[in-house]
Amino acid sequence: MDNIVGTILSFSGTVMTILVVAAIFYLTRIFLDRQARGKTDAGLIRGIVLFTIGLIGAIAIILALPLGDSLRGQITSLIGIVISAVLALSSATFIGNALAGIMLRAVNSFKVGDFIRVTDHFGRVTERGLFHTEIQTENRDLLTLPNLFLATNPVKVTRSSGTFISGICSLGYDVNHKKIEKTLIKATEMAGLKDGFVRIQELGDFSVVYQVYGMISDIKTILSAESRLNGMILDALHEAGIEIVSPNFMNQRQVGDTIFIPKKMRATNPTSQESPEDKIFDKADEAESLEKQKKLIKDTEEKIKELTEELKTTESEEAKAKIEGTITQLKEIKERMIDRVDRKITEISENK
Repeated sequence: MDNIVGTILSFSGTVMTILVVAAIFYLTRIFLDRQARGKTDAGLIRGIVLFTIGLIGAIAIILALPLGDSLRGQITSLIGIVISAVLALSSATFIGNALAGIMLRAVNSFKVGDFIRVTDHFGRVTERGLFHTEIQTENRDLLTLPNLFLATNPVKVTRSSGTFISGICSLGYDVNHKKIEKTLIKATEMAGLKDGFVRIQELGDFSVVYQVYGMISDIKTILSAESRLNGMILDALHEAGIEIVSPNFMNQRQVGDTIFIPKKMRATNPTSQESPEDKIFDKADEAESLEKQKKLIKDTEEKIKELTEELKTTESEEAKAKIEGTITQLKEIKERMIDRVDRKITEISENK
C-alpha cells in the first residue's frame, strides 16, 4: 500500500505539470481565436504561438517525470540534439523566407489585388504570408511564390492609377509611316485608351515593325483591353486601306492582285457585360475586397478610440449620452463587419 501511495505521489508533479500546460494552451488558443477575428493573416501567428507552447509544454512534462537525474539528462540532451538538427536543416529556407516576407512588408511595393510580374510569372496578388505570396494567374490558377524568390528577383507592379498597354504589327515599306502612325493612334482611341503614341521598333528586311501604346485607367480589365486594342488595330488598318501582310508573302504563294482586307461587318451588341477578368481573377477580387473591409474595421476602431477619449473630457450629460450612443452603434457595426469578414475568409479557404 505504501508503495502504491508513493508511486502516485511521485507522479503528482507530472500530473500538475500536464494540467498547467493544458490550461495555458487552452486559454492561449481562446485568446488568439478572439484576436484573429476579422484578420486573414492571424492564422500563421496563432499556429506558431500554439506550436511553441506545445513544444515547451512537452519538454516540461518530460522533465517532470519521476526519472533519475542521469536518464533525465540523457532525454534532455536527445531533445536538444533533435531540435538543433531540425533548425540547422531547415533554417536557411525557413528563416530566409521569413526575413524576405518581413522585408517585403516593410518595402510594401505591392498589396493584395495588385497585378505583379516576376520573371515569367504574372497575376494578381491574392495572399501575402510570412513565408510565401500567392498570385492568381490569367488561367485562374493559384501560384505560390516563396518570399525569398520575390526578394531576389525584380518585381514589376502594375500601377493602380493606370498603365500603358501595347500592340505590335509589321507592315510593308510601301505605306508611308506617318499614315500608319496616325491610323494606329486612331486604333487606341477606338479601344478606349488615352495618350496613344507609336514607336517604330525595327526596320526589317521585308517589313517595318510598329508598336502602338495607349493608357488604360481601369487596370482590372487589362487583359480585355489588350485584346480589344489588337482588334481595333485590325479594324483601323483595314478601314484605312492598309494590308497587314509582309512583302515576302508573295514569295510563298502567288495571289495576283488580291487585296487582303476583309469586308467590314455590322457591329453587334455583346451578349454579356461580364468581362473575362471577373471570372479569371475571382479570388483576387475577393481578397482585395477583404482588405478593404479590414481597413474599414481598423478605421472604425480608431473612431471608437477617438470618441472614447472625447467622452472623458466632455462635461455635458446630453453630449455624453450622444457620444455613448454613437460608440455603441460603431461597436455594433464593427461586430457585423468582423462576422462578415470571418464568413468570407471561411468561404475563400473552403473554395480554394
